[in-house]
Amino acid sequence: MIHTKVVWDQGFTAYDFGPGHPMHPLRLDLTASLCKELGLFGAEGVSVSPPDPVTDEHLSSVHTRALIDTVQRFSADPYGGRARNGIGDEETPAFAGMHEASSLQVGGTLAAVRSVWTGATQHAVNFAGGLHHAMADRSGGFCVYNDIAVGIQWLLDQGAKRVLYLDLDVHHGDGVESIFWNDPRVMTMSLHETGAALYPGSGFPGDTGGRKAPDTAVNVALPSHTGDAGWLRAFQAVVPAMVAAFEPEIIVSQHGCDSHYADPLATLSLSIDGMKQAYEWVDALAHEHTGGKWVALGGGGYEVVQVVPRAWTHTVAIAAHQPIDLQTPTPPEWQRHVRETLSVEPPALMGDLGGVTIDFGDWAQGYNPEDGVDSAVMATRKAVFPGWGLDPFFD
Repeated sequence: MIHTKVVWDQGFTAYDFGPGHPMHPLRLDLTASLCKELGLFGAEGVSVSPPDPVTDEHLSSVHTRALIDTVQRFSADPYGGRARNGIGDEETPAFAGMHEASSLQVGGTLAAVRSVWTGATQHAVNFAGGLHHAMADRSGGFCVYNDIAVGIQWLLDQGAKRVLYLDLDVHHGDGVESIFWNDPRVMTMSLHETGAALYPGSGFPGDTGGRKAPDTAVNVALPSHTGDAGWLRAFQAVVPAMVAAFEPEIIVSQHGCDSHYADPLATLSLSIDGMKQAYEWVDALAHEHTGGKWVALGGGGYEVVQVVPRAWTHTVAIAAHQPIDLQTPTPPEWQRHVRETLSVEPPALMGDLGGVTIDFGDWAQGYNPEDGVDSAVMATRKAVFPGWGLDPFFD
Protein backbone atom coordinates (compact mmCIF):
# COMPACT_ATOMS: atom_id res chain seq x y z
CA MET A 1 0.00 0.00 0.00
CA ILE A 2 1.24 3.50 -0.88
CA HIS A 3 0.92 5.74 2.17
CA THR A 4 3.15 8.68 1.21
CA LYS A 5 3.31 10.63 -2.03
CA VAL A 6 6.40 12.69 -2.88
CA VAL A 7 5.94 15.10 -5.75
CA TRP A 8 9.13 15.58 -7.73
CA ASP A 9 10.04 16.69 -11.23
CA GLN A 10 13.42 17.93 -12.39
CA GLY A 11 11.47 20.75 -14.04
CA PHE A 12 11.10 22.31 -10.58
CA THR A 13 14.68 23.57 -10.96
CA ALA A 14 13.53 25.84 -13.82
CA TYR A 15 12.27 28.21 -11.11
CA ASP A 16 15.47 30.22 -11.35
CA PHE A 17 15.90 33.95 -10.64
CA GLY A 18 19.42 33.90 -12.02
CA PRO A 19 23.02 33.97 -10.75
CA GLY A 20 23.51 35.48 -7.33
CA HIS A 21 19.88 35.23 -6.24
CA PRO A 22 19.50 33.54 -2.83
CA MET A 23 16.77 31.16 -4.00
CA HIS A 24 19.05 28.90 -6.01
CA PRO A 25 17.34 25.93 -7.69
CA LEU A 26 20.26 23.68 -6.71
CA ARG A 27 18.72 23.46 -3.25
CA LEU A 28 15.91 21.38 -4.77
CA ASP A 29 18.24 19.23 -6.85
CA LEU A 30 20.46 18.48 -3.86
CA THR A 31 17.42 17.59 -1.73
CA ALA A 32 16.11 15.15 -4.34
CA SER A 33 19.58 13.66 -4.73
CA LEU A 34 19.95 13.15 -0.97
CA CYS A 35 16.51 11.53 -0.75
CA LYS A 36 17.45 9.16 -3.57
CA GLU A 37 20.82 8.23 -2.10
CA LEU A 38 19.24 7.50 1.29
CA GLY A 39 16.71 5.20 -0.37
CA LEU A 40 13.62 7.27 0.38
CA PHE A 41 12.40 7.63 -3.19
CA GLY A 42 12.46 3.86 -3.61
CA ALA A 43 11.18 2.97 -0.16
CA GLU A 44 8.23 0.70 0.41
CA GLY A 45 5.01 2.68 0.70
CA VAL A 46 6.43 5.76 -1.05
CA SER A 47 5.30 6.95 -4.46
CA VAL A 48 7.30 9.57 -6.38
CA SER A 49 5.26 11.26 -9.10
CA PRO A 50 5.14 14.51 -11.10
CA PRO A 51 2.96 17.58 -10.49
CA ASP A 52 -0.61 17.92 -11.70
CA PRO A 53 -1.38 20.18 -14.67
CA VAL A 54 -2.35 23.73 -13.69
CA THR A 55 -4.84 25.95 -15.48
CA ASP A 56 -5.55 29.66 -15.22
CA GLU A 57 -8.74 28.62 -13.41
CA HIS A 58 -6.67 27.06 -10.65
CA LEU A 59 -4.53 30.19 -10.33
CA SER A 60 -7.49 32.56 -10.44
CA SER A 61 -9.10 30.74 -7.52
CA VAL A 62 -6.84 32.89 -5.32
CA HIS A 63 -4.98 35.30 -7.66
CA THR A 64 -6.28 38.28 -9.62
CA ARG A 65 -6.35 38.25 -13.40
CA ALA A 66 -4.01 41.24 -13.37
CA LEU A 67 -1.28 39.30 -11.54
CA ILE A 68 -1.59 36.26 -13.81
CA ASP A 69 -1.45 38.47 -16.91
CA THR A 70 1.64 40.25 -15.58
CA VAL A 71 3.45 37.00 -14.86
CA GLN A 72 2.60 35.66 -18.31
CA ARG A 73 3.83 38.83 -20.02
CA PHE A 74 7.13 38.86 -18.14
CA SER A 75 7.45 35.13 -18.70
CA ALA A 76 7.38 35.70 -22.45
CA ASP A 77 9.59 38.83 -22.29
CA PRO A 78 11.49 39.31 -19.00
CA TYR A 79 12.79 42.70 -20.14
CA GLY A 80 9.54 43.97 -21.57
CA GLY A 81 8.57 46.66 -19.11
CA ARG A 82 8.79 48.19 -15.66
CA ALA A 83 8.18 46.13 -12.55
CA ARG A 84 4.54 45.69 -11.62
CA ASN A 85 2.44 43.43 -9.38
CA GLY A 86 5.64 42.62 -7.47
CA ILE A 87 7.35 41.14 -10.53
CA GLY A 88 10.49 42.51 -12.13
CA ASP A 89 12.34 44.00 -9.16
CA GLU A 90 15.54 42.76 -7.49
CA GLU A 91 13.61 40.73 -4.94
CA THR A 92 11.43 38.78 -7.37
CA PRO A 93 13.02 39.35 -10.79
CA ALA A 94 11.39 38.24 -14.03
CA PHE A 95 12.85 35.33 -15.96
CA ALA A 96 11.93 33.58 -19.18
CA GLY A 97 9.38 30.85 -18.58
CA MET A 98 8.51 32.04 -15.08
CA HIS A 99 4.79 31.42 -15.55
CA GLU A 100 5.39 27.80 -16.52
CA ALA A 101 7.97 27.23 -13.76
CA SER A 102 5.76 28.83 -11.10
CA SER A 103 2.71 26.92 -12.30
CA LEU A 104 4.67 23.68 -12.00
CA GLN A 105 5.21 24.34 -8.30
CA VAL A 106 1.51 25.04 -7.88
CA GLY A 107 0.83 21.77 -9.66
CA GLY A 108 3.07 20.00 -7.18
CA THR A 109 1.02 21.22 -4.25
CA LEU A 110 -2.26 20.46 -6.02
CA ALA A 111 -1.07 16.90 -6.59
CA ALA A 112 -0.13 16.63 -2.91
CA VAL A 113 -3.43 17.91 -1.49
CA ARG A 114 -5.47 15.88 -3.97
CA SER A 115 -3.64 12.69 -3.03
CA VAL A 116 -4.27 13.17 0.69
CA TRP A 117 -7.82 14.55 0.49
CA THR A 118 -9.04 11.72 -1.76
CA GLY A 119 -7.45 9.10 0.47
CA ALA A 120 -4.98 7.89 -2.14
CA THR A 121 -2.24 8.46 0.47
CA GLN A 122 -2.10 9.53 4.09
CA HIS A 123 0.76 11.98 3.64
CA ALA A 124 2.20 13.94 0.73
CA VAL A 125 5.31 16.10 0.34
CA ASN A 126 6.13 18.83 -2.19
CA PHE A 127 9.41 20.35 -1.03
CA ALA A 128 9.46 22.55 -4.15
CA GLY A 129 6.33 24.32 -2.88
CA GLY A 130 5.64 26.46 0.15
CA LEU A 131 5.80 29.89 -1.53
CA HIS A 132 3.92 31.71 1.17
CA HIS A 133 4.57 35.40 0.44
CA ALA A 134 2.61 35.80 -2.81
CA MET A 135 -0.58 37.81 -2.26
CA ALA A 136 -3.80 37.63 -4.25
CA ASP A 137 -2.78 40.58 -6.43
CA ARG A 138 1.02 40.63 -6.30
CA SER A 139 4.12 38.51 -6.04
CA GLY A 140 6.84 39.10 -3.48
CA GLY A 141 9.50 37.58 -1.27
CA PHE A 142 10.76 35.32 -4.08
CA CYS A 143 7.22 33.89 -4.45
CA VAL A 144 5.48 34.33 -7.82
CA TYR A 145 2.29 32.34 -7.22
CA ASN A 146 1.05 31.14 -3.84
CA ASP A 147 0.90 27.38 -4.32
CA ILE A 148 -0.18 26.91 -0.70
CA ALA A 149 -3.25 29.11 -1.06
CA VAL A 150 -4.22 27.48 -4.36
CA GLY A 151 -3.95 24.07 -2.70
CA ILE A 152 -5.99 25.12 0.33
CA GLN A 153 -8.64 26.73 -1.87
CA TRP A 154 -8.88 23.48 -3.83
CA LEU A 155 -9.54 21.66 -0.54
CA LEU A 156 -12.28 24.16 0.36
CA ASP A 157 -13.84 23.77 -3.08
CA GLN A 158 -13.96 20.00 -2.48
CA GLY A 159 -15.94 20.56 0.70
CA ALA A 160 -13.26 20.80 3.39
CA LYS A 161 -14.68 22.63 6.40
CA ARG A 162 -11.55 23.04 8.56
CA VAL A 163 -8.06 23.30 7.10
CA LEU A 164 -5.12 24.01 9.39
CA TYR A 165 -2.14 25.77 7.85
CA LEU A 166 1.05 25.67 9.95
CA ASP A 167 4.00 27.80 8.83
CA LEU A 168 7.44 27.04 10.34
CA ASP A 169 9.45 29.35 8.07
CA VAL A 170 11.57 32.04 9.74
CA HIS A 171 9.48 34.63 7.86
CA HIS A 172 5.82 35.29 8.60
CA GLY A 173 3.44 33.46 6.27
CA ASP A 174 1.79 36.70 5.23
CA GLY A 175 0.40 35.73 1.82
CA VAL A 176 -1.54 32.69 3.02
CA GLU A 177 -2.79 34.58 6.07
CA SER A 178 -3.96 37.51 3.92
CA ILE A 179 -5.80 35.36 1.40
CA PHE A 180 -7.74 33.50 4.11
CA TRP A 181 -7.97 36.38 6.60
CA ASN A 182 -11.77 36.35 6.56
CA ASP A 183 -12.40 32.64 6.01
CA PRO A 184 -13.31 30.79 9.21
CA ARG A 185 -12.67 27.44 7.51
CA VAL A 186 -8.92 28.06 7.52
CA MET A 187 -6.70 28.56 10.54
CA THR A 188 -3.27 29.99 9.70
CA MET A 189 -0.55 29.51 12.32
CA SER A 190 2.90 31.05 11.85
CA LEU A 191 5.94 30.58 14.09
CA HIS A 192 8.52 33.12 12.92
CA GLU A 193 11.14 35.71 13.76
CA THR A 194 9.44 38.95 14.78
CA GLY A 195 8.40 41.27 11.98
CA ALA A 196 10.02 44.10 13.94
CA ALA A 197 13.37 42.70 12.78
CA LEU A 198 12.66 40.74 9.61
CA TYR A 199 10.80 40.72 6.30
CA PRO A 200 7.87 41.01 5.71
CA GLY A 201 7.40 43.15 8.83
CA SER A 202 4.10 41.54 9.83
CA GLY A 203 2.72 38.67 11.87
CA PHE A 204 2.29 40.15 15.32
CA PRO A 205 0.28 38.48 18.12
CA GLY A 206 -2.58 40.96 17.77
CA ASP A 207 -3.12 39.96 14.13
CA THR A 208 -5.79 37.35 14.80
CA GLY A 209 -8.05 37.25 11.74
CA GLY A 210 -10.79 39.25 10.07
CA ARG A 211 -14.24 40.10 11.38
CA LYS A 212 -15.73 37.03 9.70
CA ALA A 213 -13.01 34.72 11.05
CA PRO A 214 -11.90 35.92 14.49
CA ASP A 215 -9.03 34.09 16.18
CA THR A 216 -8.18 32.03 13.08
CA ALA A 217 -4.84 33.76 12.52
CA VAL A 218 -2.28 32.67 15.12
CA ASN A 219 1.08 34.44 15.10
CA VAL A 220 4.04 33.62 17.33
CA ALA A 221 6.60 36.40 16.76
CA LEU A 222 9.87 35.28 18.35
CA PRO A 223 12.88 37.41 19.28
CA SER A 224 15.89 37.39 16.98
CA HIS A 225 18.52 34.77 17.88
CA THR A 226 15.96 32.39 19.41
CA GLY A 227 17.48 28.92 19.41
CA ASP A 228 16.21 25.35 19.48
CA ALA A 229 15.05 25.35 23.10
CA GLY A 230 13.03 28.56 22.81
CA TRP A 231 11.57 27.71 19.41
CA LEU A 232 10.47 24.23 20.46
CA ARG A 233 9.09 25.62 23.71
CA ALA A 234 7.04 28.13 21.73
CA PHE A 235 5.77 25.42 19.41
CA GLN A 236 4.60 23.23 22.28
CA ALA A 237 3.08 26.15 24.18
CA VAL A 238 0.80 27.19 21.31
CA VAL A 239 0.45 24.73 18.44
CA PRO A 240 -0.97 21.55 20.06
CA ALA A 241 -3.64 23.44 22.01
CA MET A 242 -4.79 25.39 18.96
CA VAL A 243 -4.84 22.31 16.75
CA ALA A 244 -7.00 20.50 19.31
CA ALA A 245 -9.35 23.47 19.61
CA PHE A 246 -9.76 23.93 15.84
CA GLU A 247 -10.23 20.21 15.10
CA PRO A 248 -8.89 20.29 11.52
CA GLU A 249 -9.73 17.75 8.87
CA ILE A 250 -6.30 18.12 7.25
CA ILE A 251 -2.99 19.80 8.11
CA VAL A 252 -0.96 21.65 5.48
CA SER A 253 2.47 22.62 6.82
CA GLN A 254 5.23 24.79 5.40
CA HIS A 255 8.78 23.78 6.37
CA GLY A 256 10.96 26.71 5.45
CA CYS A 257 14.36 25.92 6.97
CA ASP A 258 15.73 29.48 6.96
CA SER A 259 15.40 29.46 10.74
CA HIS A 260 18.69 27.54 10.83
CA TYR A 261 21.67 29.29 12.43
CA ALA A 262 23.62 29.10 9.15
CA ASP A 263 20.97 30.74 6.97
CA PRO A 264 22.24 34.04 5.52
CA LEU A 265 18.91 35.90 5.43
CA ALA A 266 17.62 35.67 9.02
CA THR A 267 18.79 35.49 12.61
CA LEU A 268 17.05 32.64 14.38
CA SER A 269 19.47 29.97 15.59
CA LEU A 270 17.91 26.56 15.06
CA SER A 271 19.73 23.34 14.26
CA ILE A 272 18.68 20.53 11.94
CA ASP A 273 18.02 18.56 15.13
CA GLY A 274 15.52 21.10 16.44
CA MET A 275 13.68 21.33 13.14
CA LYS A 276 13.45 17.55 12.85
CA GLN A 277 11.85 17.41 16.29
CA ALA A 278 9.16 19.84 15.14
CA TYR A 279 8.53 17.84 11.96
CA GLU A 280 7.92 14.75 14.10
CA TRP A 281 5.44 16.71 16.20
CA VAL A 282 3.53 17.83 13.10
CA ASP A 283 3.27 14.20 11.97
CA ALA A 284 2.01 13.19 15.43
CA LEU A 285 -0.58 16.00 15.44
CA ALA A 286 -1.87 14.86 12.06
CA HIS A 287 -2.29 11.29 13.28
CA GLU A 288 -3.97 12.49 16.47
CA HIS A 289 -6.41 14.96 14.94
CA THR A 290 -6.89 14.36 11.20
CA GLY A 291 -6.59 10.61 10.73
CA GLY A 292 -3.11 11.22 9.34
CA LYS A 293 -4.10 13.69 6.61
CA TRP A 294 -0.93 15.76 6.25
CA VAL A 295 0.60 17.71 3.36
CA ALA A 296 4.16 18.96 3.93
CA LEU A 297 5.69 21.68 1.74
CA GLY A 298 9.08 23.34 1.44
CA GLY A 299 9.56 27.11 1.58
CA GLY A 300 12.49 29.34 2.42
CA GLY A 301 16.02 28.17 3.07
CA TYR A 302 19.11 29.74 1.55
CA GLU A 303 22.03 27.73 2.88
CA VAL A 304 21.95 25.54 -0.20
CA VAL A 305 24.32 22.75 0.85
CA GLN A 306 24.55 22.58 4.64
CA VAL A 307 20.89 23.04 5.53
CA VAL A 308 18.16 22.72 2.89
CA PRO A 309 18.88 19.18 1.60
CA ARG A 310 19.15 17.68 5.09
CA ALA A 311 16.11 19.51 6.50
CA TRP A 312 13.77 18.53 3.69
CA THR A 313 15.11 15.01 3.46
CA HIS A 314 14.13 14.65 7.11
CA THR A 315 10.69 16.00 6.19
CA VAL A 316 10.30 13.34 3.49
CA ALA A 317 11.63 10.61 5.80
CA ILE A 318 9.21 11.48 8.60
CA ALA A 319 6.27 11.67 6.20
CA ALA A 320 7.32 8.26 4.87
CA HIS A 321 7.42 6.88 8.44
CA GLN A 322 11.08 6.05 7.90
CA PRO A 323 12.86 8.63 10.07
CA ILE A 324 16.60 9.02 9.67
CA ASP A 325 18.84 9.07 12.73
CA LEU A 326 20.62 12.40 13.12
CA GLN A 327 23.94 10.58 13.49
CA THR A 328 23.58 8.94 10.07
CA PRO A 329 26.42 9.87 7.70
CA THR A 330 25.44 11.59 4.49
CA PRO A 331 25.95 9.14 1.59
CA PRO A 332 29.36 9.17 -0.14
CA GLU A 333 27.79 9.49 -3.59
CA TRP A 334 25.83 12.56 -2.49
CA GLN A 335 28.96 14.06 -0.96
CA ARG A 336 30.76 13.50 -4.26
CA HIS A 337 27.91 15.16 -6.16
CA VAL A 338 28.12 18.22 -3.91
CA ARG A 339 31.88 18.54 -4.30
CA GLU A 340 31.75 18.16 -8.07
CA THR A 341 28.81 20.53 -8.51
CA LEU A 342 29.76 23.33 -6.13
CA SER A 343 33.36 22.68 -5.04
CA VAL A 344 32.36 22.93 -1.39
CA GLU A 345 32.57 20.46 1.46
CA PRO A 346 29.21 18.78 2.27
CA PRO A 347 27.94 18.09 5.79
CA ALA A 348 29.17 14.76 7.13
CA LEU A 349 26.11 13.81 9.19
CA MET A 350 22.34 14.22 8.94
CA GLY A 351 22.27 16.27 12.16
CA ASP A 352 24.18 19.12 13.78
CA LEU A 353 24.38 18.50 17.52
CA GLY A 354 26.16 15.17 17.82
CA GLY A 355 23.38 13.53 19.79
CA VAL A 356 22.93 16.29 22.38
CA THR A 357 19.37 16.40 23.75
CA ILE A 358 17.51 19.72 23.43
CA ASP A 359 15.96 20.75 26.76
CA PHE A 360 13.11 23.18 26.03
CA GLY A 361 11.22 22.94 29.30
CA ASP A 362 7.52 22.34 29.95
CA TRP A 363 5.29 25.40 29.64
CA ALA A 364 2.89 23.87 32.17
CA GLN A 365 5.54 24.39 34.85
CA GLY A 366 5.20 28.15 34.43
CA TYR A 367 6.66 30.95 32.36
CA ASN A 368 9.15 33.72 32.95
CA PRO A 369 7.73 37.13 31.98
CA GLU A 370 11.24 38.57 31.77
CA ASP A 371 12.27 36.01 29.15
CA GLY A 372 11.84 37.24 25.57
CA VAL A 373 10.57 33.94 24.20
CA ASP A 374 8.13 33.40 27.05
CA SER A 375 6.81 36.94 26.68
CA ALA A 376 6.26 36.41 22.96
CA VAL A 377 4.47 33.14 23.58
CA MET A 378 2.23 34.63 26.27
CA ALA A 379 1.30 37.52 23.98
CA THR A 380 0.03 35.01 21.43
CA ARG A 381 -1.79 32.92 24.00
CA LYS A 382 -3.52 35.99 25.41
CA ALA A 383 -4.52 37.11 21.92
CA VAL A 384 -6.14 33.90 20.66
CA PHE A 385 -6.68 31.37 23.44
CA PRO A 386 -9.76 33.01 25.02
CA GLY A 387 -11.62 32.99 21.71
CA TRP A 388 -11.36 29.19 21.72
CA GLY A 389 -12.34 28.80 25.35
CA LEU A 390 -8.76 28.28 26.51
CA ASP A 391 -7.05 29.88 29.49
CA PRO A 392 -3.80 31.52 28.34
CA PHE A 393 -2.23 30.96 31.76
CA PHE A 394 -3.07 27.31 32.31
CA ASP A 395 -4.28 25.44 29.18
